[in-house]
Amino acid sequence: MNVAKLVRGFLVENFLFGEDSHFSEESSFLQKGIIDSTGVLELIAYLEDTFGITVEDDEVIPENLDSLQNISHYLESKLGGNGAVLCAR
Repeated sequence: MNVAKLVRGFLVENFLFGEDSHFSEESSFLQKGIIDSTGVLELIAYLEDTFGITVEDDEVIPENLDSLQNISHYLESKLGGNGAVLCAR
């Protein structure tokens, strides 16, 4: 399963009450109202637990965490682009 699918599933289950609104991989979570600032903290905890990473304070920026596409790129760079990003813990 790929990162975008895993994160989409988390968002749908935890923030959209199980209703997949079919947001695109490029959709901004904040602009679309999918998550708020507290939701970002929950998303970070999910990413850290699921992918075994630590999201540093200076990495908590929209360019890393505000869309499925951004998260996929962020995790790829965080994990060294070695394909490990496709495998959750």
